Amino acid sequence: MNSKILTLIFVLFFSFSLSAQVNKESREKIKTLKIAYITEQLNLTAKEAQDFWPIYNAYDEEQRSLRGKNRYEIKKLVKQRGNLDSISDKDAERLISLKLKNDKALYESQRDFVNKIKRIISHKKILKLQIAEMEFARKLMRKYKRRK
Repeated sequence: MNSKILTLIFVLFFSFSLSAQVNKESREKIKTLKIAYITEQLNLTAKEAQDFWPIYNAYDEEQRSLRGKNRYEIKKLVKQRGNLDSISDKDAERLISLKLKNDKALYESQRDFVNKIKRIISHKKILKLQIAEMEFARKLMRKYKRRK
């Protein structure tokens, strides 16, 4: 009996570990594809790439973190209350306020990024970067939809 329980726990733990590893590998693969796509679209020189990528990676991580923070708070509250309709107006007001603060932080992060990066690449390449990010996201979503 104990060995069956122990085996079950081991299998569950292994499954969760494998799932987390697959998710991490998927994220890394997407990140690699994104880097390749942006590099191709911007046609960066070696010097530009050397200076650009550390700044871009820090910016991208900050943006992802800020977006995730907002989603986490909403999911947490919905999970606590059971569903979206069970959330009080006071909680909804707090979440909207949090979202607005988060949107402001996202904007400030973007502004700071552009101010840093414009010393490295031209404004034209900055615009190409923004378009490349949008196109990459669209292509990724199309691919994801086709898989389902």
